[in-house]
Amino acid sequence: MKPFLIIFIFIAGTGLNWVYPTRLLRPDTSCQNRANLDSLKITGQSVRIAFWNLENLYDPYDDTTKLDDEYTAMGAKHWSYGKFRIKLNHLAKTLLAIGKWEPPALIGFCEVENRYVLNKLIYDSPLKPWKYKFIHHESPDIRGIDVALLYRPAHFKPIFSKNILIRFPFDTLSQTREILMVKGVVFNRDTLTLFINHWPSRRGGALASQPRRNYVAAILRKTVDSLLQAETSHGIELSNILILGDFNDEPTDESVCQVLGAAYDSFPCRNRGLFNLMGPKLSREGSHKYQGNWALLDQIIISSSLLRGSNGLQTEPSKAHIFKPGFLLEEDARFFGDRPSRTYNGPKYLGGFSDHLPVYVDVLKCFAPCTHVIKCQ
Repeated sequence: MKPFLIIFIFIAGTGLNWVYPTRLLRPDTSCQNRANLDSLKITGQSVRIAFWNLENLYDPYDDTTKLDDEYTAMGAKHWSYGKFRIKLNHLAKTLLAIGKWEPPALIGFCEVENRYVLNKLIYDSPLKPWKYKFIHHESPDIRGIDVALLYRPAHFKPIFSKNILIRFPFDTLSQTREILMVKGVVFNRDTLTLFINHWPSRRGGALASQPRRNYVAAILRKTVDSLLQAETSHGIELSNILILGDFNDEPTDESVCQVLGAAYDSFPCRNRGLFNLMGPKLSREGSHKYQGNWALLDQIIISSSLLRGSNGLQTEPSKAHIFKPGFLLEEDARFFGDRPSRTYNGPKYLGGFSDHLPVYVDVLKCFAPCTHVIKCQ
């Protein structure tokens, strides 16, 4: 007997939709189902944003208007074009690795000397195929080190940028890095405002230098408040704000926690609230190591609207990370454990990457308000 096959076809009208509901045919990409969004990794629905202190990215040429003499061939560091090229390749390797499949859409930098070093990084290193552009303004820092923002035009379209001037009323002769403010559009529709920071160092002692960082924090807070007030509708804040930088203070310190007002241990429910995404990493991780102690100096702070996803974009603490692959670390023979693989240790050239580790965050496209997702305290 020949084998035969009987096929039964049932058409049950709307019953087909019951068996194959729409949410299974078309993935739910709203913020109400962010877990599914993460697991599906839908292309184009998130943007990775990084920050890195590059540990003195100087060119090897003397600038008579700056105190950059030690980073020349005849200077104390014996900085050369060859060493400069090694540093560029190190930086490009790291930035490519941060993105895994492709480098971040936006990258904030501090400790860059000028436009020349930025041009060499984006046009004359392995980063070239990614067609980065940058925003940079010369600051009055006496050593000539500035902040900058790299961006990929396909992912971010800047519409406004400016430097926020810092002048200490209690020390008019002192000059420091300015804050870079950049406003632009991601996903061709959502506005994002970034602040790139490099606050005054702890040189002279943390306590003695605290007033300088407090003052910078107050200037930034005033700017953020103006932005939040201007972009509010029916009592709901609409400003998506991302504050990145090397603050030379930790999330619990006065300048960050009290003056800037960035909460780190509970989600802010009040208007004009800021939240420090690095707060949950306190006592567990660090981005810089000094005399055997890890510190969380490099941070990512966001507005409450960005935390709640109330205006097109959303992120949260689980999306923020310190990037620490093995190639960025070396053995700490003196204090044990490991430490960042830095370029210099004093005058000694080590040929490493930086004395800071990069930090990054993934910002998701939000199709509906998700105020219920974050539980405030």
